[in-house]
Amino acid sequence: MTAEVAVLGVGMHPWGKWGRGFVEYGVVAARAALADADLDWRDVGSIVGADTVRGGYPGYVAGGTFAKALGWQGARVTSVYAACASGAQAIDAARAQILAGLAEVVLVVGADAAPKGFFRPAGGDRPDDPDWLRFRVLGATNPTYFGLYARRRMAVHGDTADDFARVKVKNSAVGALNPYARYRKRVTAEEVAASAVVSDPLRLLDICATSDGGAALVLCSLEFARRHGAADPVRIRAVSTVTPRYPHAVLDLPDIATDSAVAVEPAGRAFRASIAAAAYEEAGIGPEDLSLAEVYDLSTALELQWYEDLALCAEGEGAKLLRDGATALGGRIPVNVSGGLASFGEAVPAQALAQVCEVTWQLRGQAGGRQVADARVGITANQGLFGHGSAVVAVR
Repeated sequence: MTAEVAVLGVGMHPWGKWGRGFVEYGVVAARAALADADLDWRDVGSIVGADTVRGGYPGYVAGGTFAKALGWQGARVTSVYAACASGAQAIDAARAQILAGLAEVVLVVGADAAPKGFFRPAGGDRPDDPDWLRFRVLGATNPTYFGLYARRRMAVHGDTADDFARVKVKNSAVGALNPYARYRKRVTAEEVAASAVVSDPLRLLDICATSDGGAALVLCSLEFARRHGAADPVRIRAVSTVTPRYPHAVLDLPDIATDSAVAVEPAGRAFRASIAAAAYEEAGIGPEDLSLAEVYDLSTALELQWYEDLALCAEGEGAKLLRDGATALGGRIPVNVSGGLASFGEAVPAQALAQVCEVTWQLRGQAGGRQVADARVGITANQGLFGHGSAVVAVR
């Protein structure tokens, strides 16, 4: 188990479609996190930015962009990109700097101004880019993959469209209570069923939108937290950033193939399950220790898959766990009490950070009507393109 770092402050910019640049969203979130930590920007020794690659050139160097927007003050700067796992990679980089003694206080920021509709590749020919290839060779947009995941669950485990709709109903009920969520309206199963088919069997309300938004964390050493008067802060205990293993038998967005020359034994776990297993091992806990989980519900069907990948239930029992009410607020292991991407939409570099914001509020007992009783341990989980794992374990 690695040494812990403290989450001294968290902040967010509300998700939506605001028509402004990602830098503005990130600065709002950063200032909110600094205020929550009771620190000034000049107290920060390092800033780590999760990159926004569609937002123009500044997005490629988000750390420097946010540092300039907040006011140059000489802080160390880092920029990272791992698609939807960028936030977790940024947390990992910040944690490493703190544990290495390079900085006592690190500000982590991610923000996005996403395009309307589904994501598409940037212009130009890049035949060595798997994301470019899957559009050009397979013609597969993100919803295509989501539909394939859903069909596989239906074929292998017997999940139904009604099960997928239950996920949306559950998440919209808590998302309606979240002031940072884009969609704050409860949705019924009938409304899900009546929405347009996008990628059979998934309908419009089964799939998350693209959104603008921002999130930020102030991380610090435990010694600094205590000197600052935070005797019992939320702590980051583990960050998992693992990659898949060959053979990778279940198609994953946007991977098409990998190099078989590595000549290793077949993996004992699927990729997403390995992300969670690495986090549990590093944190010295198991799924039975969790109070809540925030997972990457790009689609309703994918949330059910995460239940199994996090070992909250046995393989094939995700839908049963949902039907039994175990993953709802007040259940045995609440999942996505923030409202999830179903209520927020994707703001790619910000979403892994937003998950940690939610877990932090829950562990502090500050989540209002979404509060999980006696929350002590939380896990976040998602994945990024090109085999980037992403999970964070926070405790109090």
